Amino acid sequence: MMKLKHLFFITFLTLGLQGCANWIFRIDVPQGNFLEQKDVDKLRVGMTKEQVIFVLGKPVVKDSFDHDTWYYVYEIKRGLKKNGEDFSSKLIIHYVDGLVASIEGDFETPEDFDTPLDDI
Repeated sequence: MMKLKHLFFITFLTLGLQGCANWIFRIDVPQGNFLEQKDVDKLRVGMTKEQVIFVLGKPVVKDSFDHDTWYYVYEIKRGLKKNGEDFSSKLIIHYVDGLVASIEGDFETPEDFDTPLDDI
């Protein structure tokens, strides 16, 4: 009989605590460089690394073995599902002789990307 009371108590306590799980506040955890398409649209072929830093900020990751590749990565882990889904984006910039040569990633390539700044 005593074991049955313990079992009911543990079951009731477990079910009661599960109901409180939504009371715990969990924050969203953003990491990296948040970029918008309007920022990426400012990129042009032939820009220097300093100009790219002015437009986008410093990259989160620079390839240790290839100094001519920069990675702009952004990721947000949602604390609560009601705040939305987890999200990530990336932009990879390739340089040749210290000048932007190409970009790739989750953003549209700007329509003016192939027009160097000198020609504007």
